[in-house]
Amino acid sequence: MIRVVNSIGEANCITHNGTMHADEVFATAFLDLYLGDVRVFRTSNVPSQLNEGTFVYDVGRGKYDHHQLDALKRENGITYSSLGLLWKEFGKDFLTKYDYSNVDEMFLGIDKDLIEGIDGDDNGFFPKIDCSYKVKTLPGIIKLFNPSFDSGEEENEQFYKACVLAKMVWEEELYYIQGKVIADMQVKQFLENTPDGSPYLILDEFIPYEETILSNPKGNSILYVAFPSNRGGYAIKAMPKSLDDHTLRKPFPEEWGGLQGDELAEVSHIPGLRFCHTSRFIATCDSLETVYQILQLLCQE
Repeated sequence: MIRVVNSIGEANCITHNGTMHADEVFATAFLDLYLGDVRVFRTSNVPSQLNEGTFVYDVGRGKYDHHQLDALKRENGITYSSLGLLWKEFGKDFLTKYDYSNVDEMFLGIDKDLIEGIDGDDNGFFPKIDCSYKVKTLPGIIKLFNPSFDSGEEENEQFYKACVLAKMVWEEELYYIQGKVIADMQVKQFLENTPDGSPYLILDEFIPYEETILSNPKGNSILYVAFPSNRGGYAIKAMPKSLDDHTLRKPFPEEWGGLQGDELAEVSHIPGLRFCHTSRFIATCDSLETVYQILQLLCQE
C-alpha cells in the first residue's frame, strides 16, 4: 500500500517534492510492489541521518539519483533514471521473490518495454513522432497529475493518485511481459517445427507471434500466419517486412480488398473465404481446410 507521509521519520522511501515525473512515480509504484508497503516522504532536502533501509531516489545525489555528472548510462548512451537504477538493482530479485518464471527474459522484457523509455524521456532522449496531432506518452500522462493552474489541487494528493495509476500499469505490464515471454518460447517451437523456407506458419491458437518471427532468421521467409479466430473459423495475417518497416511482405490480392461473403467467394473462387480487409493485411475464413486453400493459392503465385 502506498502512503504519502508528512514526516520523514515515518518514511521508508524518500523522493523529491515539486513537479512530479514518470521516473519517481513509477519507482514509487515499483517499490510498493517490491516491499509491499511504501511510506513515501517528498522533499528537496535529504538529511544525512535516516532510518535504516530507507530508499532515497531521484533526489539527494545518491545511489538511485541520476542528476550527478557521473550518472550511470546504458550501453546505448541513455542515462538511467531513478526508475532504471532501482530496476537494474532489484528487478530480478523482485521477480524471483514473487515466483515469476523465466526471470532473465522477463527482466529484459520489462526493461525494454517500460523502463528504458521512461529513462530516456526523463533524461532528454525524446522519441521522434512524425504526425500532425498530439501523442500522449506515458510520461506525458503522469505530468497531467501535477496540480493544474488555479485548480487548488494538493501536490501530495496528486502524487498519490499518479502512483496508483503507475501501480496499475506495473501490474498489467507484468502480466503482459509474462505472456509475451511464454508466447515467444512457443512461437520459436513452431518455427523449429516448420520446414526451412516455408512461406507460412499455422498456429493452433492465437499467440503473439510477430516480434518473434521478425527477430528470428527462420522467419525471414514467412509471408502469412494463420490461427483460430476468437470470432470462429480462422484468421490469416500478412507479415510486415520488419519490426521497423510495416510494409507487407505480400499483401492479399488487390481484388480481394474490402470484400466479404459471397462477393469475395466469387472473386477468389474460394467458397469458405469470408472477409478481406481493405488494407489487405488480414483475411478470415471458415476452416483450416480453407486456410490451406488460400495459402496454396497465394504462395504458388
